[in-house]
Amino acid sequence: MTSIAMSAPVEAGAKVSLFRLYLLRATYLLFILGLGMFVVPQLVAHEPLSRGVIPSLLGAIWLLAFVGLRYPLQMIPLLMFEFAWKTIWLFDYGLAQWSSGQMPATFPEDFKAIVMGVVLMPIVIPWGYVFRQFPRVAGARWR
Repeated sequence: MTSIAMSAPVEAGAKVSLFRLYLLRATYLLFILGLGMFVVPQLVAHEPLSRGVIPSLLGAIWLLAFVGLRYPLQMIPLLMFEFAWKTIWLFDYGLAQWSSGQMPATFPEDFKAIVMGVVLMPIVIPWGYVFRQFPRVAGARWR
C-alpha cells in the first residue's frame, strides 16, 4: 500500500509538461527575487518594537519559494495561497478603495503587484494537475 501512495504523485507529475515545470520554477524564482529585495532587508534591519507580522509572513513565502525551485509541483499550494489572498484583497479592499476614491498612498504600487498575481497565478498553476492530485487522491487519515 505504501508503494501505491508513493507512486501516485510521480504518475500525476509525469502528466505535467517540462515547460510547465520550468514555468513554475520561474514563478518561484520571481518570488525569491521580488520578495528578497523587499522583505529580506526588513527582516534583517528593523526597529526592535516593530510588529513584523507582514514581513514575517512574506519572509516565510520567500523561504518556501526556495523549496519550490526543487519541488515545483509539491509547492503548488504556495501559489494557490498567493492567488487566494491577492484575489481576496483585490475584491474586498482594492476595488472598494478605488471606487470610493479613498486610497492609501501605497495603493498604486500595491494594486499593480496584486493584480499581476491575480492575473498570472491562474496561468502558471497547472489546474489539470491540481484537480487530478488534490480532490482525487486520498487525504491523510484522521485517526
